[in-house]
Amino acid sequence: MKTIKTKMFEPVTIGAWNLKTRTAMAPMTRSFADNETGVVNDLTVEYYRKRAQDGIGLIITEGVVISPRAKGNPGVPGIYTQEQIDGWKKVTEAVHAEGGTIIAQIWHVGRASHHEIAGGLPPQAPSPIAAEGKVSRFGKPFDIPEEMAETDIAEVVNQYKQAAKNAMDAGFDGVEIHGAHGYLIDQFNSDTSNKRTDRYGGDLKQRLTFMKEVLKAVIDTVGAERTLIRFSALKIDQPSYMWEDPEKAIQTFIEAFNETGVKMIHPSTMEFTKPIARGLTMHELVRSHWDGIIVGVGGLDPETAEAALEKGIIDIAAIGRPLIANPDYLARIKKDEGLVDYEAKKHLGQLI
Repeated sequence: MKTIKTKMFEPVTIGAWNLKTRTAMAPMTRSFADNETGVVNDLTVEYYRKRAQDGIGLIITEGVVISPRAKGNPGVPGIYTQEQIDGWKKVTEAVHAEGGTIIAQIWHVGRASHHEIAGGLPPQAPSPIAAEGKVSRFGKPFDIPEEMAETDIAEVVNQYKQAAKNAMDAGFDGVEIHGAHGYLIDQFNSDTSNKRTDRYGGDLKQRLTFMKEVLKAVIDTVGAERTLIRFSALKIDQPSYMWEDPEKAIQTFIEAFNETGVKMIHPSTMEFTKPIARGLTMHELVRSHWDGIIVGVGGLDPETAEAALEKGIIDIAAIGRPLIANPDYLARIKKDEGLVDYEAKKHLGQLI
């Protein structure tokens, strides 16, 4: 007997966004932009349009880099040139024509790059410590990054601010700041990549200074009602990383969020149902300290998403890889049809 999912299909207003359903398309790197220009193409337009047509409430784009030096993978899109902005306009117009809502995930990978990708310059990071492993879809080891001076930090904060403005000019409904997964903001947040002794280093509270500056700059540009932030413990080069005291870390993050005035957060984990402290999952811990909007993600299936929404642990359920394999994801759930399994070899190379 099928489980009736009513909460997932409920319209909801969060911030400035009137969403068709309590669902989101999680941001997923696809690398289908022009590698030289960072401009998206007509296939990208259709890719996002189909998910809006299916009724996904909030579409969060793949990571969109804020400068040439912010780039960490071949073929990722940008939002720092007029040509890139014009390319994204076609996407936002198509999504809006389907009654959808779409936000740009603005992204700087920091040390998770290589000079051959990052415009011929060494990657930027809080400290000159290389990430572990190799650059995805490029195959070369991560470069030792250049430690950012305070002037560099100020410049990058301004690039986030400009990217947020550019996103609005491109017709996006807002932005998500990518502060997770071992990329630049998370590199400042983390004790393994941030060894600074100035005001951007120190204990966790102090290490969150850069994240707060970016948040304030973006909120100042687009408003708190159009700003979402993603954060995590896990990192692309340290997938098993966990904070020493998860609950204390979450409290510290939430204090920082409250300080900036952000209202909507996107805690990220690979395993939504995995307890991390006191027998509680990451999202349950976040909810115990945060009464604002929570977008939940982490391998959610329809049943787990529905239960978490019903309990109020999360407000929006973000779906990742199943949405790559199933452009008609919600339609299939409504009809109780089986989902196509995501297969990396099959689905990485095509936009469907």
